[in-house]
Amino acid sequence: MITSAPALFLAPMEGVTDAPMRAFLTELGGFTHVVSEFLRVNHEIYPKHVFIKHVPELDHGCLTSSGKPVIFQILGGDEKMMAANAEKAVALGVQAIDINFGCPSPTVNNSDGGATLLKYPARLRSIVAAVRAALPREISVSAKLRLGWDNINDIDTNFDAAVEGGADFITIHGRTRMQGYTRPAYWEPIGRMRARSPVPVVANGEIWTLDDFKRCRDITGCSHFMLGRGILADPYLARAVAHEMGLASQSSARLSEEYEAWLPHFKRFAELSLARTTKAEYTVKRIKQWGNFATKGRELKWFEKVKRLESLEEILSPLIS
Repeated sequence: MITSAPALFLAPMEGVTDAPMRAFLTELGGFTHVVSEFLRVNHEIYPKHVFIKHVPELDHGCLTSSGKPVIFQILGGDEKMMAANAEKAVALGVQAIDINFGCPSPTVNNSDGGATLLKYPARLRSIVAAVRAALPREISVSAKLRLGWDNINDIDTNFDAAVEGGADFITIHGRTRMQGYTRPAYWEPIGRMRARSPVPVVANGEIWTLDDFKRCRDITGCSHFMLGRGILADPYLARAVAHEMGLASQSSARLSEEYEAWLPHFKRFAELSLARTTKAEYTVKRIKQWGNFATKGRELKWFEKVKRLESLEEILSPLIS
């Protein structure tokens, strides 16, 4: 899945980067790959319709509408069920599996999933190994880690466990589970892993601007990166980063703070969203969620008005500003 060429990933964000958002953001350009929201694996092998509902792109070669590959992410603590569901996903057309060891949600962690596995490196290794052993060699298996549960130096042990389990590449989010999403993100440990790693390392965490990206690149020495909340704050960020990485011939300015600049993007997202659901209220909630991310680090005067609106028609009105 990753070669020596630089790669830029859209991060999996639960309840955020669903199929319409993946389609929209990859249409704008910059990303080379996207990672799906996690499918939580418990004690059953899911039927086909669950996989299709989770990643509708399976009906189209597991590619977004703009042709970017979707990596299927799974989460859970039962290595046999993780392997079995990964095998089922591949039988349905998935070309790459990512294993989530980073989700900080208490609900997920209390159900033996996500970042809680960072406390048990031997289990983490076994889960990666079981998934790797269940799949053909040409199918990529990767792992997404945080630096640790509450200690950033635990990354060494967990990183080695993922490598020993057979991960083809590893994404590191530069925070512990206990940090959640509070600043700062620690990029130095990512660089330390990259310097000694036999597999590619993807740097992730707190990249909101092109300058953030440049600092992260300088500190980590990485060639591969993942953008999360920053891409919702500025949908043009991926294009700017891709240009800096040599992946795109043209860059793009940061999206203006004026509502007129955001409106065409909200309208396009609404089209993509409504194509998959008839519930306009779902799309309204998603646009408000997006607007909330967009206010991070700057004031968007229009958002105070948008978050109080009830209908999609009102939100998509050019008179909102």
